[in-house]
Amino acid sequence: MRRIFMFALSGIVVSLALATAVMAGGPDPANYPLRVYIFKYVSLSRHNRESKNSSDAPDYVDGHGLADLFENGEPRGFIFSYSCIDSLRNSGGYATFPARWKKKEKTLEVLLPEVGKPWNNVTCDLRTEMRPGLAFFLRDDSIAEESAAVFKDWMVKHQYDPEKGKDDPLAGDDGPMGPTEPR
Repeated sequence: MRRIFMFALSGIVVSLALATAVMAGGPDPANYPLRVYIFKYVSLSRHNRESKNSSDAPDYVDGHGLADLFENGEPRGFIFSYSCIDSLRNSGGYATFPARWKKKEKTLEVLLPEVGKPWNNVTCDLRTEMRPGLAFFLRDDSIAEESAAVFKDWMVKHQYDPEKGKDDPLAGDDGPMGPTEPR
């Protein structure tokens, strides 16, 4: 009797583990050590040429934009183009998206929450054009370039390091992504 109970219990545990894996869906964020902050992008939806109904969901979305990569504690600005199944989205506040190099210095794979299913992750490849020694930041509601060293100094001063889960900088002066405290 005890063996039957233990067997049934182990079956329940395995079922729960599998259900959790299915609910989480998509790639594992632990495999994406880098962080990307997307400032701005422009997109265009593409539909299958055979589809006559323009209200159909697009086959893919492509476009271009500006972002910062956080790698080995350093901020690096880049310009990108992309083509994804789901729509891209801007970062909010100081939040960043997990990423990893698919092809070093050329293609970043970014992990995004699926539209309508935030518990599920999807990937999007960004073809990058790195801006050596520069990073992007917000100044007076517009995007500007700054020395990556200046941005790094700000990161150290405000203890901001998205690679280490420090996504909320200490309050103070305006930061690279906007004000660090309410105005």
